[in-house]
Order: sequence, then C-alpha cells, then structure tokens
Amino acid sequence: MIIEPRMRGFICLTAHPEGCAQNVKNQIEYVKSKGHIDGAKKVLVIGASTGFGLASRITSAFGSDAGTIGVFFEKPPSEGKTATPGWYNSAAFETEAHKAGLYAKSINGDAFSNEVKQQTIDLIKADLGQIDMVIYSLASPVRMHPVTGVLHRSVLKPIGQTFSNKTVDFHTGLVSQVTIEPANQEDIDNTVVVMGGEDWKMWIDALKNAGVLANGATTIAYSYIGPEVTEAVYRKGTIGRAKDDLEATAFKITDDLKSLNGKAYVSVNKALVTQASSAIPVIPLYISLLYKIMKAEGIHEGCIEQIQRLFEQRLYSGKEVPTDEKGRIRIDDWEMREDIQEKIKVLWAKATSENLTEIGDLAGYKQDFLNLFGFGLNNVDYKAESNELVTISSIKN
Repeated sequence: MIIEPRMRGFICLTAHPEGCAQNVKNQIEYVKSKGHIDGAKKVLVIGASTGFGLASRITSAFGSDAGTIGVFFEKPPSEGKTATPGWYNSAAFETEAHKAGLYAKSINGDAFSNEVKQQTIDLIKADLGQIDMVIYSLASPVRMHPVTGVLHRSVLKPIGQTFSNKTVDFHTGLVSQVTIEPANQEDIDNTVVVMGGEDWKMWIDALKNAGVLANGATTIAYSYIGPEVTEAVYRKGTIGRAKDDLEATAFKITDDLKSLNGKAYVSVNKALVTQASSAIPVIPLYISLLYKIMKAEGIHEGCIEQIQRLFEQRLYSGKEVPTDEKGRIRIDDWEMREDIQEKIKVLWAKATSENLTEIGDLAGYKQDFLNLFGFGLNNVDYKAESNELVTISSIKN
C-alpha cells in the first residue's frame, strides 16, 4: 500500500515502515560516527520504542556494543493498517543490531503490569543472566495499577490557579491564547501515580529480588524542568508534581541498590518534539522559538544527540557523574543557558501567527513531528508501495 500521513490533532494516525527504518539508521550512524563509549554491556530499556528510550537503546548497542532488551507497548500492523511508529522503529533496530552481531530482543506489553515484569526477568535469566543498566523511559497517559487494579489517568493542568498564555497549532501556525483550569487533588494524585516514580521503583525491586541486577548496576530515568514561560503548566503543574516524585524516587532506589554498589540517576533532558510534548499547550510554541535560537547558536540537539552526549560525557566519561544540587544530571544545560532563555523571552512577547515562521522554527518543528512517524526523511521513496506487515523477530504474537 502507499502510506501517507493522516493527521488528527497532535496525532498522526499512520506510520511509514521504511521511513521509521531510515530514522533508526540515521541515529545509528550518528552514534557510530561519535566513537566508542565504554558503557554498560547488558542493558534493559523500559519504554524502548521512541524518543529518548529508543535513543538510549541505539546508543547502548551501537556506542557500547551492548546486548539490549527493549520493553514497549506498541500496536502491530494488520492488513491495510499500519503499526504504530514504535513498532517499526523496534523492528528496524532489531534488524540492524542482529546484522551487527548484537543481542537484541523485545517484549511488547504493558510495562506497568506484573506479568511483563516477570516476562522480562525470565528473558534476562534465560539469555543474559544479569543486566548492568536499566533505562526507564515510559511516557504513558494511563496506568493500570498492578496492585489495586485501578486505572489512573494523568492530566496536563496547572495547580492553584487558572493558566492563560500563548500557544500555537503547529499544523497551521495559528498563534492563539489558551486557558486551562486548575487541577483538583484527585487530578494531581492520578498524575503522580501514572508519571511518578512508583513504577520505576517496582521494576528495580522486582529485578533486584529476582537476582538479575549485576553488581554496580546503574538505572536512569528521564525528566524535564523547562523555563519560566512553561512552568505553570509543566514544572509547577500536575506533571511537575509527578517529576518531583520521580526525582525523589532516585534517592530511594540508590539506597536500595547500596548492597549491589548500584546507583539511580535522573537525567533532566532538553525540550524536544515528541508525541507527548506536542499534546502540551504552550510547549510547541516554546520549542519552535528554542529550535530557531539553538540552531543559530550551533547547539541544537535531537534525542540521539542528547543521549549520546549523556552517555559519553556524563555517565561513562571515566570521571564522577556530575549532578546539580538536587542530585540530577543536567543535559538540558545548553537549553537553559541564560543567553538562550533571555532571547526566548524577547521573542515570546512578540510572537504572532504572522511572524512565527520568521522568528521561530515552525518548519523544523513540523519536520521533526513528521519524522517521528517515518515521514519527511531523505532516501525514502514515499510514492512507492510499502509493506505495512512488518514483524519483530523476537516477539511471538
């Protein structure tokens, strides 16, 4: 079938298998071009199919020759219907890893569930024995709690007062005012249950109790802080409460891993175009201004550049891992530079539908968004017939 992008709001309903494969190959080539990283050799990535999780799996495998297990929850293809992009990404990753002689297997299921945790433990025991790195990179709007059976939904809301500010429809370039009513306590609690640190700790507890964490094992989860202009709806909103919980959990996990000489870190990453960030009001406008400025300064990074730098210059530099006053690794350092943020404040005040294409990088935003779904990449013939029925060799459906 000929596959074209079909949009509904901030979601693309189709994905292109060859485009996703090309996107993965581009990231692999970038990591290989940067040279070897003396990192972990047996790596579990929870949330491995897109964004920072996929970049972590690629960097581990092609930067450090690591064997990887990827856990994700993606929809496989059916006749006449494409899979989700993460399915095609993971299929392409496994193909390239196997070509390079690297171990790579995947588990497709609900990472919040006890069943998937046990399935992962069984696979580690059977194939790798133990693992020395666990990447936690889940981005889900809902979580079925494995103990209570309650389905929790996260929300994107400010806390305490109504929030109003500019946002942009990145499809049309229309800059408008958005107003969001504040969260109640139930909203806050639910968001923390879905996006906080509880499940990360459950994973590490399960792996440790099963004896599949190696001595000196490291685990890392990803977070975001962001600038003043987004803080009411992000860092000081419901998501921010969840991120606070995630960051506090790192200290609890580090305490639990002392017997193994292990360590847990949270890495604060840069604002990037993802399916999740596209859904957050204000963020697309901020990112389009940020991209314009960082590209002009020559310091723009995508997911793969961020994670490669995190691994090479922070986690595996051979020196002590540098952290801020709250124990976090800061790979958002270039984004949060004072000069960059000052320029954004100036542009934010003057941003309109008429001038955004000039003062911001709306084209770059759209390009990155399309790339997430395998569209708009070079070296892909989008007019050619494409086979949507791609399988992942290690998954038994």
